[in-house]
Amino acid sequence: MTIKDKAAIVGVGATPYYKRGQSYPESELSMACSAILMALDDAGLTIKDLDGFSIYAGSCDPATVGAELGVPEIRWATTTTSGGGGCAGALGVAAAAIDGGMATTVVTLMTLQQLNKRLGGSAVGGLLQYAMMSDAGGSPYGGSGISPSVAFTANNGMLSPGHSFAQLTSRHMHLYGTKREHFAEVCMSTRDNAIKRPTALRTEPLTLEDYFNARMISDPLCLFDYTMESDGAVAVITTSAERAKDLQQSPVLIMASAHGASGRWGPALFKYFQIPNDEFPSSGHRPVAKRIYEMAGITAADVDVALLYDHFSPMVIMQLEDYGFCPIGEGGPFVGDGNIRYGTGSIPVNTHGGNLSEAYIIGMTHVREAVEQIRGTAINQVEGAEIALVTGGPAGSPVSATLLRKA
Repeated sequence: MTIKDKAAIVGVGATPYYKRGQSYPESELSMACSAILMALDDAGLTIKDLDGFSIYAGSCDPATVGAELGVPEIRWATTTTSGGGGCAGALGVAAAAIDGGMATTVVTLMTLQQLNKRLGGSAVGGLLQYAMMSDAGGSPYGGSGISPSVAFTANNGMLSPGHSFAQLTSRHMHLYGTKREHFAEVCMSTRDNAIKRPTALRTEPLTLEDYFNARMISDPLCLFDYTMESDGAVAVITTSAERAKDLQQSPVLIMASAHGASGRWGPALFKYFQIPNDEFPSSGHRPVAKRIYEMAGITAADVDVALLYDHFSPMVIMQLEDYGFCPIGEGGPFVGDGNIRYGTGSIPVNTHGGNLSEAYIIGMTHVREAVEQIRGTAINQVEGAEIALVTGGPAGSPVSATLLRKA
């Protein structure tokens, strides 16, 4: 028994995306409620239908949101651990709740306001706060103080996720000859995609010269290798595949979903000393990739569009390897040859512009784009797209992935 094709995404809602701190006077709660109401309306449902929350990274308090919106009864409320690594997996948890009869209509949500973080808010935050809180237990974006293990790594100069991912990147470059030109291609191709989208925050062209002139932040990662920090909310509604047939949007079936990682991948960030050597220069997604392909009964060759979590550009390259779009160690040349370009590449990647150029709503923009691609309504629509891969992370375990397909 699996959740394959048992549930479908039937509604998507999103607020505008804002540059860091520019969403005031909105709040995380107001944006969450707006996105949920828009997603329900998109599906042809009302708040009376909503009875479940499958969230990640502490993106909202279901009790508060449910009371604010007037949800009649909450039958299911759960959150996956880790940060953005849980975004795709939360869809699988929603499907499991529906298939198990625990809920009928489940929302998956991320709401984010950076101004709230600077003022001491408690929901979700930027990458630096992630660095300081991720080892403190519970949500990596909440709590206060610094745990002993984070204090240890900070003493060695490991102050942010960028420092950790720079180590992964350097190792990949050392072992496989990956070049900064390959990271530049990830950044430039996704920027080209973002330019066409009215929702995107970065729409100015990005050239190779621009990339190499950008300031270095954590060698070899420069400004454009880093995600933005932005505000906004995105919500999707999941219900049973049978019920979805009678709603107003074409169902987008959850073909397969998994979250987790190798046991020794563990916290990953700042603790690479425990990761096996063959997995160290990777995204940590290989076990998840294996499981979703087995559940769906397909291979990478069947995927039409890939929405890969891109908080740092090299992690796109490593995910391409881990999901089988190219051999391990060959992600750099694969990208360099134009294979992820929309319209000409063998596997279009982040056709919305991703975290790097559209907006950083901790992975939910990728879910939104995957749904639009399968519906056939995306701005950069991949012709004939029937199967979309969307991923969460890479970060500490769990990372996650979901395959969506046309009904």
